[in-house]
Amino acid sequence: MMGDPAGGDVLVLNVGSSSIKCVVFDAALHEVLRGEVAGIGHRAALRMGALRQPVTAPDHGAALSVVLDALEAQGVALTSLRVTGHRVVHGGPNLADPLLVTPEVRAEIDRCAPLAPLHNPHNLAAMEALAAQAPDLPQVACFDTGFHANCPEVAQRYALPPDCAEAGIRRYGFHGLSYAGIVTRLEALAGVLPERVLAFHLGNGASACAILRGRSVATTMGYSPTDGLTMGTRSGSIDPNAVLRLAGERGVEGARDLLNNRAGLAGLSGGISDMRALEESDASDAAFAIAHFTYWARRHGGSLIAAMQGLDAVVFTGGIGENSARIRAEILDGLGWAGVCYEADKNARNAPRLHGDGSAVTAWVLPAEEERVIARAALDLVQA
Repeated sequence: MMGDPAGGDVLVLNVGSSSIKCVVFDAALHEVLRGEVAGIGHRAALRMGALRQPVTAPDHGAALSVVLDALEAQGVALTSLRVTGHRVVHGGPNLADPLLVTPEVRAEIDRCAPLAPLHNPHNLAAMEALAAQAPDLPQVACFDTGFHANCPEVAQRYALPPDCAEAGIRRYGFHGLSYAGIVTRLEALAGVLPERVLAFHLGNGASACAILRGRSVATTMGYSPTDGLTMGTRSGSIDPNAVLRLAGERGVEGARDLLNNRAGLAGLSGGISDMRALEESDASDAAFAIAHFTYWARRHGGSLIAAMQGLDAVVFTGGIGENSARIRAEILDGLGWAGVCYEADKNARNAPRLHGDGSAVTAWVLPAEEERVIARAALDLVQA
């Protein structure tokens, strides 16, 4: 499988706590190849195209070498790349727009590491490892918090003294690259971008966003990706004093582990974090976990509709949002008061357009396209 050396391919890297996902696009932003090394530091395995094999990847640097070697074996060499784009989870208060990676940018990403300790350090490790192997290859950082950077201050600030905000304690919001992709895709499909869009990114991590005239004005995740909706293993919104009690009884690390890794759907159901498994289960705890997930999606959705003073479109994306007709139906059924109406047969087959002709509020299912958003931003920067 060959890329397009003449036009210059774009490599997009999405580096997580235990995985590196990659997608290669050609200069026209057509997908060429995608792959992943998962289980870094444990039983690592490579998936790329039809290839499936165990690999040795004790750390992220080794995993990146595996990815690059596999790409070259598939006909995509480092020399064919024009630019690499990175998904960076947290840009903090100072990094919002896509930026060419420089020593100064890397230093600022490092300063944000306490805000995203499971992600930013690994993002940096990939940047540094790639720079060592291809020092002349431009790298671009795209920030998952950037789409929300222009939310009104009243939506960003916690009710805390100014010194807390100055220290970076505020609502940042996440899944921004996904929401940016929704804006682009929805405008193309609808012809005209609806003015007031309620978007749900529902996966193992889940959030919702109020998008007014193409810009985020409110979102459910806050200082960290643990806030807001019920998630696979994350608690979502919880009273601060409950967190303090948990920290007092279990210690800070124990509370952190509980809220991030053993809460959410898993905590409610007895350990099941996968929505498909919950939907297939007959257990009452599984049914309650699903009810909790959809209740809080509807409840937060209502708050976001209020932030926009109305609603013109609802969009679902993410693994659950794109594939679970049941979850979409339970959320949409609870938003009928806002004018939401959908056709059950379209929802059952995961059709992109769920509404009928003449619907005042449209409803859509769109694929999450973070990688293409990153690739486009990276190309724009190197072509500027």
